[in-house]
Amino acid sequence: METGSHYDAILDHSKRITWQGDCYVDLQSAICSSSAKGEKDDAGWIHKHQKQLQRFATPSFLQEALSHLRKKDVLSAVEEVQVLGPGKLQDQVQVLTSILVAKDPGGSDALQAFMENCDSHASKLILSHDHLVKEHKEVLQKRYSATRDRDSMSPPSLSVASRALLMVDGLSDLQQKEHDLMQVDATRGRRRNHLRQLSLAKLMEPLTRVSLPPKISLTVGVAGIGKTTLIRQYVTQWCQGAVGSDLSFVLPFTFWDLNSLEKLSAERLVRLAFPHLPDPSLVLSGSCRTLLIFDGLDECLAPLNFSDTPTCTDPKKEVTVEDLVTNIIRGNLLPDAAVWVTSRPATASLIPAGLVDRVTEIPGFSPKDIQMLLNHCFSDKDLASQIWMHMESHRSLMVMSYIPCICWIVALTLKYLFENGRQDGLPRTCTELYAHYCAMNAEAGEPRGREPVRMEQLQGSNRKLLCSLGRLAFYGLLKHKYNFSEQDFRAYGVDLPSTQTSLCAGVLLREESTITTAYRFTHLTIQEFLAATYYYVSSKRAIFDLFSENTVSWPKIGFQNHFRSALQHSQQEENGHLDMFARFLTGLLNPTAVKPLAGLLAFGKDDSSQKVWAAGFLQGLLASVGAVVSLRAVNLAYCLQELQHTELLRSVEETLRSGSLGGTLNRGHCVVLAYLLHVSPECSQEVNLTACLSYTTVKCLLPQLLYCSSLRLENNNFKDEVMELLGSLLSAKDCHIQKISLAENSIGNKGAKALSRALLVNRTLNSLDLRSNNIGPKGTKFLAEALKMNQGLVSINFQNNSAEEEGARALAEVLQMNRKLVSVNVQKNGIGAGGAKSIAEALKTNRTLTELNLCSNQLGDGGTVAMAKALTVNHTLLSLHLQSNSISDRGATALTRALRANRGLVALNLRENSVGVAGAREMAAALRENGTLRHLDLTANLLHDEGVRAIAAAVHVNTALTSLHLQWNFIKCSATKALADALRSNCTVQLLDLQENSIGDEGVVYLAEALKTNVSLRTLCLQGVSLGSGGAVALAEALLVNTTLRYLDVRGNCVGMEGAKALANALKRNRSLKSLNLQENALGMDGAIFIATVLRGNHQLTYVNLQGNGVGESGAKVISDAIRTNSSDCVVEI
Repeated sequence: METGSHYDAILDHSKRITWQGDCYVDLQSAICSSSAKGEKDDAGWIHKHQKQLQRFATPSFLQEALSHLRKKDVLSAVEEVQVLGPGKLQDQVQVLTSILVAKDPGGSDALQAFMENCDSHASKLILSHDHLVKEHKEVLQKRYSATRDRDSMSPPSLSVASRALLMVDGLSDLQQKEHDLMQVDATRGRRRNHLRQLSLAKLMEPLTRVSLPPKISLTVGVAGIGKTTLIRQYVTQWCQGAVGSDLSFVLPFTFWDLNSLEKLSAERLVRLAFPHLPDPSLVLSGSCRTLLIFDGLDECLAPLNFSDTPTCTDPKKEVTVEDLVTNIIRGNLLPDAAVWVTSRPATASLIPAGLVDRVTEIPGFSPKDIQMLLNHCFSDKDLASQIWMHMESHRSLMVMSYIPCICWIVALTLKYLFENGRQDGLPRTCTELYAHYCAMNAEAGEPRGREPVRMEQLQGSNRKLLCSLGRLAFYGLLKHKYNFSEQDFRAYGVDLPSTQTSLCAGVLLREESTITTAYRFTHLTIQEFLAATYYYVSSKRAIFDLFSENTVSWPKIGFQNHFRSALQHSQQEENGHLDMFARFLTGLLNPTAVKPLAGLLAFGKDDSSQKVWAAGFLQGLLASVGAVVSLRAVNLAYCLQELQHTELLRSVEETLRSGSLGGTLNRGHCVVLAYLLHVSPECSQEVNLTACLSYTTVKCLLPQLLYCSSLRLENNNFKDEVMELLGSLLSAKDCHIQKISLAENSIGNKGAKALSRALLVNRTLNSLDLRSNNIGPKGTKFLAEALKMNQGLVSINFQNNSAEEEGARALAEVLQMNRKLVSVNVQKNGIGAGGAKSIAEALKTNRTLTELNLCSNQLGDGGTVAMAKALTVNHTLLSLHLQSNSISDRGATALTRALRANRGLVALNLRENSVGVAGAREMAAALRENGTLRHLDLTANLLHDEGVRAIAAAVHVNTALTSLHLQWNFIKCSATKALADALRSNCTVQLLDLQENSIGDEGVVYLAEALKTNVSLRTLCLQGVSLGSGGAVALAEALLVNTTLRYLDVRGNCVGMEGAKALANALKRNRSLKSLNLQENALGMDGAIFIATVLRGNHQLTYVNLQGNGVGESGAKVISDAIRTNSSDCVVEI
């Protein structure tokens, strides 16, 4: 021990040996460094595979490894027990590697040799995982880097990867049963606001810390919305490490690839699609997380049957494509893999909802997005503006542009037409748009440097090509086939070399993969348009039914018979599969639409009688629709629009706009009305169906009312049976209604109950107006129960429904539980002090309500005192209306005490009560302390001069109040003088209303003097204040210097000609006044002409009222001529 210690001491002291003066060698460091380097080299292999060892090791693998290491005497029995001690498998692997690293190189070598000779999945994954993943990502990046689409040309914020996905609770009926374009038309492309948004990075992630990632995900979107582009973006970002960090492999497949296969196994599918993966079993094993992507379920030709598919659990077993897909989605096959399917909505409904963990929807472009795209992509801003204005003025083009692919078609076509000076023939309908688009692509291939080739002179090759493509498109459409092989091309006479022409480049896309090559049309609507052109041309000479491609049919001769057959087929398709085809076919009967295609298609002689016949035929179909207007019927109105036969459409639209629909709604009109709900600019904001509906028409229109955002159904005498219908409307998953007014109907208890059931499930409605019905206390309780649970409604108007005390208590319970309601109106409901006390108690805990209207009830002082106590603790209520509630000084005093403590109330309405001088004094004292109240209405109380003088003194020092209403308060000159004095120093009051008080000329003179220095007052109301010419002259003098007053109302006084002359002279210099009301002021013709003459020089006035002044017809003509000549923008009522 001593010798060893001595040796260590010597080594420690002599560890630094001088060499050549300033150079030293650190012996201990060198020894340690050399030793560490050796250990690092020995442990390098283990360190390299440490992560994979812990991730992919299985209990059986660990047991085999321990046995091998024991046999090689690398591990002792004690060490084996130490490894297998308590803990997770990953901990045991960590212990093993730590022991091996601490040993001689033999430990690491032994483990490496064992794994290289082991045939288990675990060892293969541990050794090759990182290399496989790296190679797989390189292959995918190379594959997708060659693909360039329109999305890459969009602004970054509009790329499909940047647009947040919408999480939906399953698919709506509209999505499951209707054509893509009809879905967009019906909803106007509006997004549902209540849906949760999900970024691409979160798509495969758990929603919360305690939830699991989705096993089966479904993303839906209409054709052209960007589903395939989204897949490409996700895969690219995964390769770059931006998303899906926990995914070892992402395997994207397409259904157009799968259509070329018949029977295969899961492993063979991976080999075919990804030849660089040598052992698919490694990728598909449950050891590593793999994401399988199946893009384009709607393109799958095999019939998917999730109920009777034979079960398959073996990834090596070969089965049909449909059985393979259904077993993967069901989880029978590859149960550990995550699956992501994309599809158009209608086809997506084939997958049982119970199998899908997460459904997302890709949103389209909003109008703002469209405008941003145009400004980004077109450097010529004037051109972008012209395109935008044309789209905005043609609603159908704007709505279709919700779909990015169609937005590009619209934008490029309009750009081409504007740049080539064809503004006179800009497309107004879908048919015209696609005709110009095809013609544009045909012209694009013509040689440059010479006169543009006329369409009639184009080579017959283009004509033949378009005809062949049309036939391919038509029969593909009938078979629901959207991808085509080279064999399909040959079968329908499409030459493969011709696919390289500019025409094909615009309408066809070529898709290549390791499995097959396929072609598809640029967009579904391109296929439908070309199908319609083929049918239109062929039907003029066909003798058999064109819908029977390979079967014998009864002779069908003549265009009209074929047109009738096409419309019949379209109407019989329950899912609207042929809706756009029917629209295009009808549109081709419009000479304007076919003109661009004159050289491309053999249309034959123009026969305008066919257009007239088709219009009559369509209107006949409109008149014969069933009891309920379906979207098939609405499509007939779209066909009339494409035909540009719009007399019926315009007639109903004008009747709707004028509000005179009542009694005119037959079946045909109901169909047109439903169409207008889709396209009318007026209906996009609000649909006003007041006083024009009955039970029958509501039932008829019900399916189409779903997609309105704002509905006014007032004064229709709706009873309980109609409310059952409207309840079903609001309960539907498709419901887009955000605001509905059912005011002035006859809704009773049963109707309220039906409505309450709907409110329990509705998630879109945020505003409900039920004023002036017969709901009563019992119905109020039904609605209150629903409102306790409803999480969407923010505003409810329950005015004049006889809720009474019982209903008030029920509504108070709502305010205690509901955390969404912001505005509640229970005006004129017979609510007394007891009900008010219940509501007041609820307000003490409620923190969301900002507006409460209790006008025209019977609160009295008792109820008002209770409300005042609530205001001392509630600071979120902003507006409280207590008009006509028999409130005296006692109640007012309680409110003023609350105002001293309250820090939230902004508006207080105490009109038409019995507040006297004492109450006014208390209010004045409160105004001296309160710093939040902005609007105070004390109209029609008993303030008198004394009370108003107290309030005026408070206005001197108050810096919050902006509007003060004091009309009908027995105010005379002295109080007016006090108010005028206050206005000289006050800088916040913007509105002062002194109507119907006897302040006389003297009081007006005081106010006029104040106006000369006041800089805040914007509105002054002096109706019926005994104002004469003297007061008018004083006001005129004030207007010469005042620069802030905007609105002056002196109705019902006696300004006279002299006063009018003075005001006219002042207005020649004043440039701030916008509105002047001189109604009933004995101006006479001369006085009115004085005012009218001002308009020659003063162009700030926007409204002048000269009614009731004895102007006469001749005076009215003089004034009208003066206005028309000099101030056409000013509204003058004579």
